[in-house]
Amino acid sequence: MHTEIQSQNSQHQDLKSNSESAADVVLRIARNLHRAAYSESKVVSLPILRRLLATATLTAISLPELHRNRDIIQRKHILRMLAVETGFKCWEDYRHELDSMDADQLAHFDHWRRTAGYPNLWFSNYEDAQEYTRENSGHALRIGTQAVVLVG
Repeated sequence: MHTEIQSQNSQHQDLKSNSESAADVVLRIARNLHRAAYSESKVVSLPILRRLLATATLTAISLPELHRNRDIIQRKHILRMLAVETGFKCWEDYRHELDSMDADQLAHFDHWRRTAGYPNLWFSNYEDAQEYTRENSGHALRIGTQAVVLVG
């Protein structure tokens, strides 16, 4: 538990450095997510594995298979996942965009990191997620072409 808290604190610091470029911040977040994906703790690894599958970064593999074979996950997979979640089709396009961004424009990663997990509801589009939040509760967050409602 103490290690998880330290990991969360170090990830929070990722977004605090004003001297680093946006690309450097995203690369550091990717490194931390990559480590988390390899974690023996299902609470730590499964949310990242689900994100890899939801973004179609890895296909033709089930969640249980991916969990058993976490060693196939490479940094490039994490980078593509982050790009797709931000609305880009590939890491290369997102990397190019990061060159014109400030690290302050990456606050959505901090929000996602703090709230990802259960129970959250996935929607095929942002409009459906917003409609759900109007009728119920939660916060709609755009993830690529899909959306998630963060509850709780």
